[in-house]
Amino acid sequence: MKVTPSNAPLHATVTDIDLGVPLSRTDLHAVEAALAKHGVLSFPGQQLTPQPFKSFSAQFGELEFNVANKFHEPGMPEMMILSNMIRDNQPVGMADAGQGWHTDLSYQKVIGYATILYGLKIPHRDGKPLGSTEFCNMHAAYEGLPEEMKSMLEGMTVLHDFAKFWDMMRLEKGSSRQELSAVQRAARPPSSHPIFLTHPLTKRKVLYANAGYSMRINELSPSESDRVLDYLFKHQIQEQYKYAHAWRVGDVLMWDNFGTIHNAVADYLPSEHRLLKRCQVAGSRFFQ
Repeated sequence: MKVTPSNAPLHATVTDIDLGVPLSRTDLHAVEAALAKHGVLSFPGQQLTPQPFKSFSAQFGELEFNVANKFHEPGMPEMMILSNMIRDNQPVGMADAGQGWHTDLSYQKVIGYATILYGLKIPHRDGKPLGSTEFCNMHAAYEGLPEEMKSMLEGMTVLHDFAKFWDMMRLEKGSSRQELSAVQRAARPPSSHPIFLTHPLTKRKVLYANAGYSMRINELSPSESDRVLDYLFKHQIQEQYKYAHAWRVGDVLMWDNFGTIHNAVADYLPSEHRLLKRCQVAGSRFFQ
């Protein structure tokens, strides 16, 4: 296994590894260490059927499933299908592009550790891939905050809500998302987490807030919370913190949700087909 860092603020490419067979203990630890160090890992040229992809993902912890997503691999609710394709007048998967910056599973009591995406169909135009996934480094975003803001916010918490993101996406043109039922909302109640989270592997602080799910800073007045969050959301997506992954068929992309935020770029048309499969790993190994 070879890990080659990018020149970007985060990301490394991992080669000479077949994700279709179980990782050795040594390789498993090496992948996890690389993920903590680089935030985003890409494994190019993989050829995976659903069960090996699920098995690879499950080596890193308990797999999640989305209570509101009907688009999953048959018999595998932990493996979601993301796609803009239509078959027999029905969506093949849930569209994920254009959702805005967010952190997967930050709304849960036990937050998400890693997200793993497998690219099966990637749209192209004029020979260039479309639908890049952008990431920003939240270790660097924390370190780049003014010292007075670090001091002011130290020890404060942010409320994250699944419904904020879902309801926002339902308003997008062409969205196939249905309104959340009372049962679905109850299954994902809002949760609060430290605004400066200590990453369990790097032991460094990260800025743990995101425009997709973060509602308010609990210890501030509503107006002050809105002002500070607006500042943080702009601060954390500066170019100096950013990496954009241009997809290729066969890419497996894995990222650390503790230390990154991400955004799927919606630069392709409905006729330019995209198909990915996704597993999400809970952070229950690190947080209770």
